[in-house]
Amino acid sequence: MASAAAWLTRNAVECLPKGELERRLAAAERDARPLRVKLGIDPTAPDIHLGFTVVLRKLREFQELGHTVVLIVGDYTARVGDPSGRSSTRPVLSPAEIDANARTYQEQAFTVLDSARVEIRRNSEWLAMPAEELFALARNTTVARILEREDFAKRYAARAPISILELLYPLLQGFDSVAVGADVELGGTDQTFNLLLGRDIQRAYGQPEQVILTMPILPGLDGERKMSKSFDNYVGVAESAGEIYGKTLSLPDHALSTWYALLLGEELETGSAPREAKRALARRLVERFAGSGAAGEAEAAFDRIHVRHEVPEEVDEVSFAVDPGGAVHLPALLASAFGVSSSEGRRLLRQGAVRLDGAPVASEALDLAPGAIDGRVLQLGKRRFARVRVERAASVAGGDPA
Repeated sequence: MASAAAWLTRNAVECLPKGELERRLAAAERDARPLRVKLGIDPTAPDIHLGFTVVLRKLREFQELGHTVVLIVGDYTARVGDPSGRSSTRPVLSPAEIDANARTYQEQAFTVLDSARVEIRRNSEWLAMPAEELFALARNTTVARILEREDFAKRYAARAPISILELLYPLLQGFDSVAVGADVELGGTDQTFNLLLGRDIQRAYGQPEQVILTMPILPGLDGERKMSKSFDNYVGVAESAGEIYGKTLSLPDHALSTWYALLLGEELETGSAPREAKRALARRLVERFAGSGAAGEAEAAFDRIHVRHEVPEEVDEVSFAVDPGGAVHLPALLASAFGVSSSEGRRLLRQGAVRLDGAPVASEALDLAPGAIDGRVLQLGKRRFARVRVERAASVAGGDPA
């Protein structure tokens, strides 16, 4: 049990209380029952990113030792919004959005977890409680204790709004542990306060207090802030093989060792060339989430576009109408093809971020003759492409194209 506990905690930040995990593992062995290892996820976005898989990989290790993962889909707590690390209240999602996101989360979690050893619960099962039960739950802590949380303390000091609903969130998460009888709860280091409060709630309801295990937070593609959709520095596990590969290669060199440790469980070899280390990492991640055959294809596509500056083999087409005798206004075309504003399109042209068939477009070339662009591949930035089909406005309107 000592070696099992050491293995499970080898890359964790904290395991509290000290020595308790080993005692729980020994008790589980003695009683011939698996530990119930809890993770709560609020489906506030349609998919999960690599940062979330750091905790999922730790859950998988518990599964490999024969224990049961209790995956709580926070369809009720998502209506509150986890305030962890937030400087403002989260936007409210509709029940339909939450349900759709919950289905996606579950499917994507199984890319890491063994679905045969997962118990999936929705906390609407127990959090849709009568008011008197909510009042009883709320009596188990104080406002002063809740305001000890770093994010709440910062917002309070800055006189930023904190809703009463947000103050309830840690209590609701703690009650999840009561409802499922959690032996262990996992989370990132930003969840430490919530996990510890869960122990208090379990004690108040007469249950043994859970062990808490916190994992490091994966830095995003900027190499600094935590991976988050809010910061647009994430790699989604359901993204295409090409996106996973290309985004991984954009990682700053200084973050490589952390990604190797948290995503592969390996140390980056001393003296490794960053370029080759990133390619190896990108291949491994693509193989994990898109299949082994996809890694070679993604690498070949990346080299075709970004090394040899060729166009992709398959490109979506976009139609653009111009008046007879008129020119193609590039900022308007960029807006139509890629969803940017016309002013953004002009800025990107000035920055040299626009290409035609792999060749840079001059920054002053705001208008081009239809024949100079029809059938060619328009490129914006590194990974956005569209083949342009220019149509005369009369043809689009149903008139005589002749």
